[in-house]
Amino acid sequence: MHQIDPKRSRRKELLARRTAMDPDARAAAGRSLRDTLLSTPEVEMAGTIAAYVSVGTEPDTRGLLFALWKRGAYVLVPRLLPDADLDWASYEGPESLAPGSRGLLEPTEPSRGPEAVASADVVLVPAVAVDRTGMRLGRGGGSYDRALARVGSAILTVALLYDGELVDALPSEPHDQRVRAAVTPSAGLVRLPR
Repeated sequence: MHQIDPKRSRRKELLARRTAMDPDARAAAGRSLRDTLLSTPEVEMAGTIAAYVSVGTEPDTRGLLFALWKRGAYVLVPRLLPDADLDWASYEGPESLAPGSRGLLEPTEPSRGPEAVASADVVLVPAVAVDRTGMRLGRGGGSYDRALARVGSAILTVALLYDGELVDALPSEPHDQRVRAAVTPSAGLVRLPR
């Protein structure tokens, strides 16, 4: 008997909802998340921030990356490695990104290695949804679970979500890594129990 993967079906449902969103609403959500994060104390004080370049229907991070960089933060963004792990390099403005594998925009700066994420004061991660315990549902490749496993327990890890994606419960597996907060346009930054 073929079993239905609960994570895969939940992911599919949530991604379909993102695709159906009005593009103007998606853009407004990205601006709201940017403004919330820029005024979050840990982000304001951070010397190094690990972030990501949004793709497709993900909440837009390009304005956030640019604002953090202009503010003087050292911003690390990922490059996907052949084994699906993440390498990190510095973001030096929009011109420092180039098309990479799987339709991603990736940094052109020198590699800092997979361990570089451990030096960040704040880590911003993509997610399809997060539950109230901090369990994160990603795209299913495990790249961010590996990256988050390298981040110290005192570091603020934040998933960027649309409204309706911070949910009561998500299916999980032993290798899944929790985040310590989620940010949504309506709720702002929501700190999750450790």
